[in-house]
Amino acid sequence: MSKILVTGGLGYIGSHVVVELQKNGFEVIIIDDLSNSSKQTLNGIYKITGIKPIFKKIDLKNKLLVEEFFKNHSDIDGVIHFAASKAVGESLIDPIKYYNNNLNSLINLLLELKKLKSPKLIFSSSCAVYGQAVNLPIKENFNSTNLRSPYAKTKKISEQIIKDLSKSNKSLNSIVLRYFNAIGAHKSGYIGENPIGKPQNLVPIITRTAIGVYDKLKIFGSDYSTPDGTAVRDYIHVVDLAKAHLKAIIHLIGKKNTKNYDVFNVGTGKGTSVLEIIELFEKISNKKLDFTFSERRDGDVESAYADSTKANKILGWRSEISLDDALISALKWERNNSV
Repeated sequence: MSKILVTGGLGYIGSHVVVELQKNGFEVIIIDDLSNSSKQTLNGIYKITGIKPIFKKIDLKNKLLVEEFFKNHSDIDGVIHFAASKAVGESLIDPIKYYNNNLNSLINLLLELKKLKSPKLIFSSSCAVYGQAVNLPIKENFNSTNLRSPYAKTKKISEQIIKDLSKSNKSLNSIVLRYFNAIGAHKSGYIGENPIGKPQNLVPIITRTAIGVYDKLKIFGSDYSTPDGTAVRDYIHVVDLAKAHLKAIIHLIGKKNTKNYDVFNVGTGKGTSVLEIIELFEKISNKKLDFTFSERRDGDVESAYADSTKANKILGWRSEISLDDALISALKWERNNSV
């Protein structure tokens, strides 16, 4: 049984990855500082899998605590690294928080991975590293020189740090997953997206409006050069995304990689506008949403959706869950979570 460390494993995407790992026979250890997650998520993971993973509350910026952890867990076979601040808008307001948290946490982790015999790393990156791509769908080889936020820049810098270390340390095998807009929840309704404070992402705002937490939702921008004027994104079910991480770690553990650093897009390949998401949600929920238009939000791009051909071919992964099912699961989660 391989032992996998999942940092940020009680967060939205991380918790779904933990479920997929445990379902497939991996032993999981979670590190999370609970800054944007809840320890209650452990109960949701247990209800789904029947296994409660080992959990350590550690701030990865604390180098001494990270060193101590790895001294006690030197038998780790791989790391999936999610732990990071992730709100584009907040990063524009407080950039130092993002550079401090996202980069120092990664560096402290990599310093310990260097000490392992054959370290394997899956890094959680983002389509934000592309900025506004010139050609759509976006391929991995597109290199943007116009990143829109400190958040995006920390992801790009993180990728470069991992790439440089992988080049100098051939024993480190790493995969960077650049994913698009995760939505939905586990079909059980036991885990889902539950940010501390007001959510920044579209779907949880929609579901909270639907159940009456908010009176109306605000659409940022109605004058983009898109068919209906609203921003276009690649919305992928979080369980599909979690399965991509499973495929990636199996790829490295099975030594199927031909190079020790690689990058993959993870998306559906289909762009959907904000208004289209709202209309689809109204259809599947039989609820009419009250919304208003506002100015464009700083840091947002007009349109982004993935070319995931590389992940399809090399990792054997592809998205399978429909947008309808993603929205239904998100609403189910919101209703369960609001009780």
